[in-house]
Amino acid sequence: TDAILGAAAFGDIGQMFPDTDPANKGKDSMVMLKAAVQRLWDAGYRVHNVDVTVIAQRPKIGPHREAMRAVLCDALRIPHDQVFVKGKTNEGMGWIGREEGLAVICTATIHGS
Repeated sequence: TDAILGAAAFGDIGQMFPDTDPANKGKDSMVMLKAAVQRLWDAGYRVHNVDVTVIAQRPKIGPHREAMRAVLCDALRIPHDQVFVKGKTNEGMGWIGREEGLAVICTATIHGS
């Protein structure tokens, strides 16, 4: 969500869905992503492609990659060949390496207006 909002200079997820608004507590991230995509469409933009890197010791992303891509393609309204998801480990270092959490990096390109 942040990647596509940022690509359009529409701010970030915290501006669109402030955590100070009780309506956003526990909100499904796919609902937020679809709302951000709709905002792009309303402004004449379209998502062209996204590249997602999940950094985690576990779970391994490979077995889940295609399901993740399918969900993202639907939400982003783009074909399968314009979305890629990959997993990386943190080689056992830091809080990710200790399996205390994970990180995700996403880049997006858009076109239109």
